[in-house]
Amino acid sequence: MLKGISPLVSPELLKTLSEMGHGDEIVFGDSNFPAASHAQRLVRADGHSITAMLEAILPLFPLDYAVDFTAALMVYRGDTEPKVWSRYKEILGAYPDGNKEFLTLQKPDFYERAKKAYCVVATSESEGFANLIIRKGVVR
Repeated sequence: MLKGISPLVSPELLKTLSEMGHGDEIVFGDSNFPAASHAQRLVRADGHSITAMLEAILPLFPLDYAVDFTAALMVYRGDTEPKVWSRYKEILGAYPDGNKEFLTLQKPDFYERAKKAYCVVATSESEGFANLIIRKGVVR
C-alpha cells in the first residue's frame, strides 16, 4: 500500500503510467470503446468513470506542455456536445498545461490514434462519445 495514491489507480496502471515517456499517449475508453482490439497495452478500470480516473491519475501525471491541445476527443454528431466534456475541461484545467483547447478527431482518426497510444484504459463510462486521449509531459 502506498500513501497519497488513489485506490482507483491499480498497481498495473501505476506501473504503466511510470513506464510512459514524454509524448506517449494514454486513451481512456468509455464502455462502448473497442479497447481490447485497439490497445497495445490494455488496463482495465471496470466500474469507474473516465472523470474518476482522471481525478485519480492527474496528481501523478504531467500533461504535455509541448503541444497545442490538452486532450483529444472523438467528434460528436449530435446537436450538443456530451456533458462529460465540460467536466474534462474543468478537471484537466486545474493542472499545469491542462487549460488548452481540445483536439477533436473524426471517429476513424481517433481510432487510429488510439491504436498508436502507449496504453488504453477500459472504463465503465456510460456517457457516449466520452473517449479521451491525453499526452504525457515531463516532470518540471
